[in-house]
Amino acid sequence: MHADAFLAAAERLPVADLDALTGGKGVVVVAPHPDDESLGCGGLMAEARARGREVRVVIVSDGCGSHTHSTLYPPANLRDLRETETVYAVGILGVPPEAVTFLRLPDAGVPSAGPTAEAAAARIAAIAHEADAGAVCVTWGHDPHCDHQAAAAIVRLAQAHLGPIRIFAYPVWGWTLPEGTEVGPAPTGLRLDIGAHRAAKTAAIGAHRSQTTDLISDDPTGFRLEPAMVDRFTGPYEIFVAMDTPTP
Repeated sequence: MHADAFLAAAERLPVADLDALTGGKGVVVVAPHPDDESLGCGGLMAEARARGREVRVVIVSDGCGSHTHSTLYPPANLRDLRETETVYAVGILGVPPEAVTFLRLPDAGVPSAGPTAEAAAARIAAIAHEADAGAVCVTWGHDPHCDHQAAAAIVRLAQAHLGPIRIFAYPVWGWTLPEGTEVGPAPTGLRLDIGAHRAAKTAAIGAHRSQTTDLISDDPTGFRLEPAMVDRFTGPYEIFVAMDTPTP
């Protein structure tokens, strides 16, 4: 199926309750960069926390690739800034600081295989079991960014250690794929109604000020989320594409 048709079908997936995704348990959100967690799963996290469910967040890369020419924010400072933004963002959604893990793999260099990827997969699986998670959510493997694809591959590696814990994908940059891009079979999965949490999710995305404002003013080549991109992710639903087969 081509990307445009796949994503259109994903926007028609059935709307289901949180428990259809998590089985009434906790959830682990795996994000390749600081801000992906809020973009793709902000409503999910807020809904889970509102119900008293365990939420864990794993940020895979150090986020140092967003502003590579800044002298005000060299890599170590930028990493610290983006981690601080993430903790604040998920806090808006009800997730405490101790529930966030930063793997600090190199931005734009997250491996999809090999010892480092295997170690990351084992860490994610351990976190999922600690949280009594029913689901792990990660970026879509067809997102046109190497780290998004690598994060999906790492969670695939974790699958052998997850047992009955299900895996779902959330598209982020997939919406920018050329229409004719082949992405495989039609999607299955669900949409989550996040209407009650749209304001909190919008605030969480905005908390990533290094990515949404001119906070880092000395790098004209630096990354910035466009308003249209933010608008796409602050609608009434979040999409979760099944990456596995449900256990009978």
